[in-house]
Amino acid sequence: MAATTKKTTENFTAEERAAMKERAKEVRASAKRGKAKADPEPEVLAKIAEMDDADRVLAERIHALVKDVAPQLTPRLWYGMPAYAKDGKVLCFFQDARKFKARYATLGFNDVARLDDGTMWPTAFALTELTAEDETRIGELIKRAAG
Repeated sequence: MAATTKKTTENFTAEERAAMKERAKEVRASAKRGKAKADPEPEVLAKIAEMDDADRVLAERIHALVKDVAPQLTPRLWYGMPAYAKDGKVLCFFQDARKFKARYATLGFNDVARLDDGTMWPTAFALTELTAEDETRIGELIKRAAG
């Protein structure tokens, strides 16, 4: 069994394993909070504050957009990333470039966002900066996704 475990972990990058460990930590913390339902927003803001300068600016702006256009969404951490949930399910998330050693940050939407548009539509967007036009488009997507 140990050989199987070793082989399985070799299939994941160090960054993927770190993300899975962060997710497990988030699940344990949520279970400890139990029915107290502590506000997870401070954890999200702390995670954003840890980001490199360029990504932090993007994440802060995405956070503000979500709070403005879809205040009913709950900010939370998801695999160590800022995410926004509806009825307990992650609707969208922000992934900083450093998370998986990428050259750009990502704004992603999960299937619960229901951004369906014909037979094919984007569910993730590469971000290097945000223009006023980008913010308007993202705000519309988030609003539509949040229903």
